[in-house]
Amino acid sequence: MEVSPFYEKKMQCLQCKEHFPTTRIRSRQVRVAQHDSDFRPIYVNKEINPLFYNVTVCPHCGFASTDDFSPYFAPGTKEMIAQNITAKWHSRSFGGIRTKEEAIEAYKLAYLSANLKKEKHLTMAGMMLRIAWIFREAENETEEKRYLTISRNLYVHAFSEGDYVGTQMSETRVQYMIAELSWRIHDREEAIRNFSRVIESQKRSTEPNIIQLAKDRWQEIRGEETNE
Repeated sequence: MEVSPFYEKKMQCLQCKEHFPTTRIRSRQVRVAQHDSDFRPIYVNKEINPLFYNVTVCPHCGFASTDDFSPYFAPGTKEMIAQNITAKWHSRSFGGIRTKEEAIEAYKLAYLSANLKKEKHLTMAGMMLRIAWIFREAENETEEKRYLTISRNLYVHAFSEGDYVGTQMSETRVQYMIAELSWRIHDREEAIRNFSRVIESQKRSTEPNIIQLAKDRWQEIRGEETNE
């Protein structure tokens, strides 16, 4: 008997505390063929995209979150979410198999929730990046570039405010993302400045693979510029 790659996970909403099921993908069913230079995973099975299921949307109140959200709500933020999301919410489920459009809508809801909840810029940058990846797969360059720009700007905020400290993202990796996304949105100066900073940090960095990636990308960029 073939096991479905999808399964239901019981969740409790951080905002309203109601319980509901959400769809997830079994990790053993997911195989990554390769990664783009901004870490977008390219999956072996094109029919199953785990990126579609990163966001949990509460059908009761409309609050949406990812596993990166903190359980803490600053004073007044629950009320803000109730006014700006729940008051306008028509109960609907994001459970089951999601379309590309539903996945994007879920990320947008999570971004709005994160903004009102005052989540880290780093968390919001990651969500906007994933929307860009979904548009890349759909070969929609205009929308991809739009969301890469939003993501890049959020990574810049995360770097300048240091809100990546204590997360899985190191300073080197955040600067690499700023550089890589800047290059992809044709902000040449910001890309070169940040690739240089990443390469210069090699003596104190604990991520030699990111340093090497930055060097490789720097060579590619120099090559592209020579060919123009």
